[in-house]
Amino acid sequence: MFTEKSSNLMGTVIRCGVAHPQHEALLDEAFNRLREYEHIFSANDPSSHLMQINRQAGRQAVKVPQDLFDLIKIGKRESLKAEGLLNIAIGPLIKLWHVGFKDAQQPSQDSINRTLPFVDPNNIILDEEQQTIFLKEKGMEIDLGALAKGYFADQIMAYFKSEQASAGFIDLGGNVLTFGKSPRETSDAWHIGIQNPALPRGNNVLVLKINDLSVVTSGIYERNLKRDGHIFHHIFDSKTGYPVVNDLASLTIISKQSLDGEIWTTQLFGKPAATIIKQVNQIEGIEAIVITKDNQMAASQNAMKNQLP
Repeated sequence: MFTEKSSNLMGTVIRCGVAHPQHEALLDEAFNRLREYEHIFSANDPSSHLMQINRQAGRQAVKVPQDLFDLIKIGKRESLKAEGLLNIAIGPLIKLWHVGFKDAQQPSQDSINRTLPFVDPNNIILDEEQQTIFLKEKGMEIDLGALAKGYFADQIMAYFKSEQASAGFIDLGGNVLTFGKSPRETSDAWHIGIQNPALPRGNNVLVLKINDLSVVTSGIYERNLKRDGHIFHHIFDSKTGYPVVNDLASLTIISKQSLDGEIWTTQLFGKPAATIIKQVNQIEGIEAIVITKDNQMAASQNAMKNQLP
């Protein structure tokens, strides 16, 4: 039997479904795990394990749970790639602007200049043997918002599969992961809508039909700050201290693992739409759909298929 459940977590509505004889027990456990993940990984909860690392910046290393250590390790590796936009050390810049929150502001250039020295991922020190994280400079903060939901989705699907569920999905708001056959009588594929950036939420520009895939969308159309005729969104270039400037309204990555989708949406978002499609066509295991600010859409070679090659 297939059953769905939803809950308000991580600043969004999370929906989860599973096909299993003990579906209620699996869903309860899934949401218990998500609440625990939130407590470990949150950059907005002062009591989280992540915030313990940030509070000890420049002072001492902090021993952390294995899940958190593993994701920070992946995040640092990706943050050190020269051409990408991903930077898990970007916490001070996120807090300076606070786009998407009531106290959002356009900071002064002096404030930005003072903040930039604290967003260097080279200064995240990992000790594999002790399982500790140390931020070298006081004022540094790790923010895993660009990765965490993908990691959570993969972990929940792995749990469902370990319990021999026959199908399942999780939707963390802009991040969807599926496996098995959809419970719809009309189709075995899962139908995943891609938001039209120019219209209110719920208006799709297209609907993908997928199986055993992740769909991750990152866009500038919901969280933004309007000041003096300018619109500043929440996707930052840690080299300049400002939101990235290009022709993109949204970028969707289709992949087998949700964490890969999170990584690539962030790494690629700083590039022009045409460059993204050209690059993705050369990367095995992912597909992309881009929508520009003037509402033009383009897709990589296999993006509209319901399986990756």
